[in-house]
Amino acid sequence: MAVKNVCVIGLGTMGMGAAKSCIKAGLNTYGADISEKALQTLKDAGAVKVAKSAVEFAGELDAVLILVVNAAQANTVLFGQNRDGVAYALKKGTPVMVSSTMAASDAKAIEGKLLELGLPMLDAPVSGGAVKANVGEMTVMASGLPSTFETLKPLLDAIAGKVYNIGSEIGLGATVKIVHQLLAGVHIAVAAEAMAMAAKAGIPLDTMYDVVTNAAGNSWMFENRMKHVLAGDYTPLSAVDIFVKDLGLVTETAKALHFPIPLASTALSMFTNASNAGYGREDDSAVIKTFAGITLPEKK
Repeated sequence: MAVKNVCVIGLGTMGMGAAKSCIKAGLNTYGADISEKALQTLKDAGAVKVAKSAVEFAGELDAVLILVVNAAQANTVLFGQNRDGVAYALKKGTPVMVSSTMAASDAKAIEGKLLELGLPMLDAPVSGGAVKANVGEMTVMASGLPSTFETLKPLLDAIAGKVYNIGSEIGLGATVKIVHQLLAGVHIAVAAEAMAMAAKAGIPLDTMYDVVTNAAGNSWMFENRMKHVLAGDYTPLSAVDIFVKDLGLVTETAKALHFPIPLASTALSMFTNASNAGYGREDDSAVIKTFAGITLPEKK
């Protein structure tokens, strides 16, 4: 089956970027989201059809990309409450690319339900943020059958700069993403800690930022997220609560493996503290706000 008609379900920062990249690549792009604003934005960008539920046009689709927040949301859009999810309306053989961050066990459970309906799955978490999503250069860490990779190639080519084939077993992609999120969460937390310490010491934060980004202590997360701190702009591109969720998944996975994760555990505590302080829906760089006795830049 040639993939031409694709639907992105979940039009947040990553999903919107992926959908627009599909349009730019010449794919007939559909979108589904509960946000009327997001639907209108995608429609204005050239989408064929948009709706709050992809069930409305499921029969027209050749592939579906799920980019909602978590496993619970993925299950809801796919299967619904009473077999009223999009999976029941898709043509048999339509590949479903599940890119939400979730535990390997959740990915396997979704695969089982999809296979009962004759729908192949690619377990395909993504990374790269809004910037990479908007230019079709996300990193995809995926597992699934070779035939599913091949069928989804037009979609993968449209949204990804790098596609890693982790193996054929569903759940491997999910696990690689969880290990990645361990690093991402710790990097943000330690970046915030370093900048907070600099603020406490009276060092201008723009100077500290310039030094670090031109020295060995730099990381992609420091360079990207601490820009938000310097700007005093905590508009959520990836929210604090996302890392409460993702580092929670890291913890659950480590527990199942009987594996110690002291740094990730501390980072989870920091993000949880930030969420508890009322910053859960702010950008994840807002974790820096939990440090007392410092003055941070304000949005101009």
